[in-house]
Amino acid sequence: MIPKPNCSSTDSSTPKCIQDLLCNTSVALNLTEMEIEDFCLDQDEYLEKYLGPRRSPVFLPVCLTYLLIFLVGAVGNILTCIVIAKNKVMRTPTNFYLFSLAISDLLVLLLGMPLELYEMWSNYPFLLGKGGCYFKTLLFETVCFASILNVTALSVERYIAVIHPLRAKYVVTRTHAKRLILSVWSISVLCAIPNTILHGIFTLPPPKGKAAGVMLDSATCMLVKPRWMYNLIIQITTLLFFLLPMLTISVLYLLIGMQLKREKMLQVLEAKASSGLDSSSNVRSQQQKTRRQQVTKMLFVLVVMFGICWAPFHTDRLMWSFMDQKDSEHIEIFEVYEYVHVISGVFFYLSSAINPVLYNLMSTRFREMFKEVMCHHKWRPVPRKRSLSMTRVTVRSTVSDVPPCNGTVTIEGDDYDVDEGQENKTCP
Repeated sequence: MIPKPNCSSTDSSTPKCIQDLLCNTSVALNLTEMEIEDFCLDQDEYLEKYLGPRRSPVFLPVCLTYLLIFLVGAVGNILTCIVIAKNKVMRTPTNFYLFSLAISDLLVLLLGMPLELYEMWSNYPFLLGKGGCYFKTLLFETVCFASILNVTALSVERYIAVIHPLRAKYVVTRTHAKRLILSVWSISVLCAIPNTILHGIFTLPPPKGKAAGVMLDSATCMLVKPRWMYNLIIQITTLLFFLLPMLTISVLYLLIGMQLKREKMLQVLEAKASSGLDSSSNVRSQQQKTRRQQVTKMLFVLVVMFGICWAPFHTDRLMWSFMDQKDSEHIEIFEVYEYVHVISGVFFYLSSAINPVLYNLMSTRFREMFKEVMCHHKWRPVPRKRSLSMTRVTVRSTVSDVPPCNGTVTIEGDDYDVDEGQENKTCP
């Protein structure tokens, strides 16, 4: 307790507010030293002491970065959705996955980013209430889980297409893709609920001795349940929805790479054996294998970028779950975490914008489809090209919507392989 000053004179060693308060025994009774200091703070000083600064000190540079990401990502993903929805030949199993991923990215950019920018501008009060807090948490958790599950499903599909191409024709169908996408989103929502219910609206009580109730201006969307529950959920979901899927994807691509290496060696031997012979079927087979190798390389780049963009996000969450909030001795750890948190946010939103950019850089046909939508020119395929394909995070060939009556699929192209996973159809 602070010793009571001499109320008949001005004590220069004691702040005037504290001196006046201690001289009023009816208010100062049973107040601790910290409570007395809080009593002398104005509202803004009191809120900043316990909730931190109202506005993030890095708001301006982060805001400019986010706006650039928003423009690129929103335009790119909207174009992706339009291209797939507008063209009937684009409604293939693979492109359904791409559409799902584009929707996930748009949810992040159109709903999640504005909420985070608002919180960086004014961390409190949170104006959307408990329902808005639940929505915000559920949104971020759901898209986090849905993105990795979509990437994993597409990687498995690519594995089947390369290792078991004949089976892919019957397993990788539109019906199967729709059911799997529905399952992915359902699982994502269900798994996002536990962390969502741990959050809520937290409000500070006013300084002791001033008033009763709560300070509405302190309303903040944050963790309100026991910290150990949050830590456990974060560690489990990071294991199940990032580490294990990325390990699985790595193993799949290792097997795919080994298979493609064997095919390349066989392709060289076949080319030597058939030199001088005019075999159109052999040439077509070699073209298909070459295109499949190109697609897999492109897919590998996309998955690597996905891992790079999401690793800081999960590192941020794990650091927060392992940090002891009551330990004030290791202030350096909290300073490092602040930088990790900012970097993870940039990469998190970058993952929602980078995929359309990669499509445009790595796919000639995607560039053509973008130009068609943006310039309003009717795209006219080169004769004998039966369909188009596009890529996001992973890719599988897109073949003609209606195959010839002899049951074969004919298509030529420079970006994608063929005869993989087309929906079974019968000709009239």
